[in-house]
Amino acid sequence: MLSSLLAISAYTTDGSPEALEGTFFTPAVIRQIKGIFIGLGVFIFFAGFDYNKLREWTWFLYAVMILALVGLFFVPTIQNVHRWYRLPLIGMNFQPSEYSKLIVVIALSWFLERQKAESRSWKTAFFALLIMGIPFLLILKQPDLGTAFVLFPVSLVMFYFGDINPWVVRSMAFIGGCILLFTALVFLGVISHEEIKPYATKVIKDYQYERLNPNTHHGKAATTAIALGGFAGKGWRKSEYTAGGWLPEAYTDSVFPAFGEEFGLVGLFTIMTLFYALIFFNFRVTAIAGDHFGILLSAGATVYIAMHILVNVGMMCGLLPITGVPLVLVSYGGSSILSTMTALGIIQSIYSRRFMF
Repeated sequence: MLSSLLAISAYTTDGSPEALEGTFFTPAVIRQIKGIFIGLGVFIFFAGFDYNKLREWTWFLYAVMILALVGLFFVPTIQNVHRWYRLPLIGMNFQPSEYSKLIVVIALSWFLERQKAESRSWKTAFFALLIMGIPFLLILKQPDLGTAFVLFPVSLVMFYFGDINPWVVRSMAFIGGCILLFTALVFLGVISHEEIKPYATKVIKDYQYERLNPNTHHGKAATTAIALGGFAGKGWRKSEYTAGGWLPEAYTDSVFPAFGEEFGLVGLFTIMTLFYALIFFNFRVTAIAGDHFGILLSAGATVYIAMHILVNVGMMCGLLPITGVPLVLVSYGGSSILSTMTALGIIQSIYSRRFMF
């Protein structure tokens, strides 16, 4: 989170020498710091909260989530999509899909624990797919491909830990693997984007297929910024390409390449090492959790965080389509911080109560 403040401060000045020599605390940095402190409070709350009590709130949370996702289609659009509620009293936008992923994790954990004795039945698989599928389709309809892209592997891993019918798990893994392989081959240039277009647009719409275009300005700008950073980077507030406005969303979705231009491969490797440590220790919690609910909950929450990292970095390195997935704890934005810190607080709660029965 501290690294996010460096990037936000560097790219929220007006570019003038006075601004560059001025305060570190730009308005965006101050808002991010407020988000970090609120996030730390949320983490402490959920770390002290007995995660077992989440069972009692599961279906209330799930129902509120569905109502919130449906309600988006009855309010005015923001940036031509149905993703946010405008909250005029506090001057913020609220994005329900950011929290829906974690609520789906809680709902699947509750359901798969209850169905443990019949986990391999087709009935269990059907209802588990339904729990995941309803929010998945609503989010896809917004449209928010990035969030849906994260929700699918999170559910797949939970189905595996929940011992769902192997045929269902293998089918989902095969479908996801084929889509991922096809996408990677397009972005690596092995499959021509233009040559495959006549066939692909028979299944999906033109604007949807254009997201698979590896030659978008945003995608090229991201890889260029990383390349310009070299090994050690150009130094904090010394970038030219990103600071010049060539990289879109420099301190939000594109914070990874923006940070890379300033701090180079060394800086990016440091961030990725911290992320690896975070995911490694979270999976350690899954390995030692005291009950089945805790195992499922920690596994789902960990994959939820890991997928945000993998998808964002994959997008910025030119391997995946750019879909608006933030880099957890580093991208600017309060919603992402709060949802991530909630997940980490729940995982901490599971670890703290591993010897309680």
